[in-house]
Amino acid sequence: MAANRILIVEDEEGLAVAIKDRLEAEGYGVERAADGETGYTRASTGAFDAIILDIMLPARSGFDVCRDLRQQSVHTPILILTARGQLIDKVLGLKLGADDYLTKPFEMLELVARLEALIRRARRPEQETPSQYRFGDVEVDFFRTEVRRAGAPIELSAKEFQLLRHFIEHRGTVLSRDCLLNEVWGYDAMPATRTVDVHVSWLRQKLEPDPAHPQFIMTAHRLGYKFVG
Repeated sequence: MAANRILIVEDEEGLAVAIKDRLEAEGYGVERAADGETGYTRASTGAFDAIILDIMLPARSGFDVCRDLRQQSVHTPILILTARGQLIDKVLGLKLGADDYLTKPFEMLELVARLEALIRRARRPEQETPSQYRFGDVEVDFFRTEVRRAGAPIELSAKEFQLLRHFIEHRGTVLSRDCLLNEVWGYDAMPATRTVDVHVSWLRQKLEPDPAHPQFIMTAHRLGYKFVG
């Protein structure tokens, strides 16, 4: 079986070498790009199982790389690297389509665990779901990965779409935050559960008639969320 291929887009030489050495020791095939422009070109033309993407890059920022890849329908899992304490970087990165983040400095063991989870989630067979689903004035086309509301297209990030799909597949069931982290993000509560709350808030803003008083994505007090569409 061929080794999983990882693209590292990181301009800091020492860190990039350390990550590459560790991943190769774990059996991964690794390629490195030292700037955002090269990283974007390789990510959009090469077949990788995951991308490790720094935010602060020469030539093109990690935000731009992430956004442009998703706009080009490149769905390779992206793990962004952010500076300590920069919450806005994490939120913006997720909003632009990143699947997970790590804050520098980090432990290599956690990096490997998160990569494994992203790759495992990307390859997990999808549960049986109708090709289309409708609730309220929202139409979801799973085959085309498109969402429309009152006929107008709605832009969802890759993770928002995955979360919506999971809600629809488990409609009527109360889903805990830890369960959603495991099933949608692919690991057991490694990030703060606030990640789930942020993504639910974004979905409500885009899909609910009145986000402050949701009709479809309901909060189950102290338990999690339930989709009733």
